[in-house]
Amino acid sequence: MQSIEQKYGRLKEQLLLGLLMLMGLFLLGMGWFVAVEHWSWVDAAYMTIITLATVGFGEIHPLGDRSRIFTSILILLGLIAGGYIVNRFVEAMASGYFQEIRRLKEYQQQINELNNHYIVCGLGRTGQQVAKEFVAEKIAFVVIDLDPERIEIAEAENYICIQGDATLDQYLQAARIEQAIGLVAALTSDAENLYTVLSAKTLNPKIRAIARASTEEAIEKLRRAGADAVVSPYITGGRRLAAAALRPQVMDFVDGILTGTEHSYYLEEVRVDSNYSGYVGRSLSQARLRVKSGALVLAIRRQDGELIPGPTGDTLLLLGDVLICMGTAEQLRKLNSILLPVQTDGSLRPPNR
Repeated sequence: MQSIEQKYGRLKEQLLLGLLMLMGLFLLGMGWFVAVEHWSWVDAAYMTIITLATVGFGEIHPLGDRSRIFTSILILLGLIAGGYIVNRFVEAMASGYFQEIRRLKEYQQQINELNNHYIVCGLGRTGQQVAKEFVAEKIAFVVIDLDPERIEIAEAENYICIQGDATLDQYLQAARIEQAIGLVAALTSDAENLYTVLSAKTLNPKIRAIARASTEEAIEKLRRAGADAVVSPYITGGRRLAAAALRPQVMDFVDGILTGTEHSYYLEEVRVDSNYSGYVGRSLSQARLRVKSGALVLAIRRQDGELIPGPTGDTLLLLGDVLICMGTAEQLRKLNSILLPVQTDGSLRPPNR
């Protein structure tokens, strides 16, 4: 989305120029009648107004030849200025300027209401796929891209969009990065993704930043810059191709629970924090999460980074654990209602399915 000033700045400047011309003629006329004809300010203002308005009321006081010539010129200049303003105003109406102002204000209101959303920087092939997955998962997000053609395509898909350079703070702030919970840097250049991550982490240190990288060197630099996760389409694509060749059924199953909308099972992350102290320190068998919800806990990521795949019933739930669970949409809703009675800042998203 472009701002009103960016999209219609020239037209607004032209309307303002016309008004300034009219105001200048008014001051010129008043000054003439006061200085040359020695009229009062009230008479001078009245004469100037009826002259510029061409209402034909006639002279207030008799005028000499030079003042009549000046008045004639003032009338012509007033007609030119008035016609210029009318022409600009008609053009504004014909181009839908005022309707567009209203639409953009409503659009800006949508952005202002965003909270706990994601920011997708770059709408190339990777960014478009990210946006499609967010739409499928019903996740609130805003897109930032510098290319006007991509912005038009995104607006046609009813995405919330901001046209601008995602590496600049002003556009990240326009996307309400302080209220966002995640950012995907999917720009074409590794350097741009690096700058975007650095800017995002500076503006919101708590935001989860995921970046696209083309090379292994860029992966390391992005991680050092603060990216929480870095994905290389080439490396990941190669691994998935190999996996699809060697373990096709496994890949079909994993793809089915990770992407798209037409599937029965989902993977979800649920964090255990201080608000859920009733479960901290208890084992999985004591918590009875599987019995209560039907969802299966596949793995647990400890706060120190340790991964526990296939936890047993004796595995304890500790503060800061992230449970990686699988189940149907209804089972995951039940699990979230058990562990996430209240959404808190920094907690991972409950399923919106």
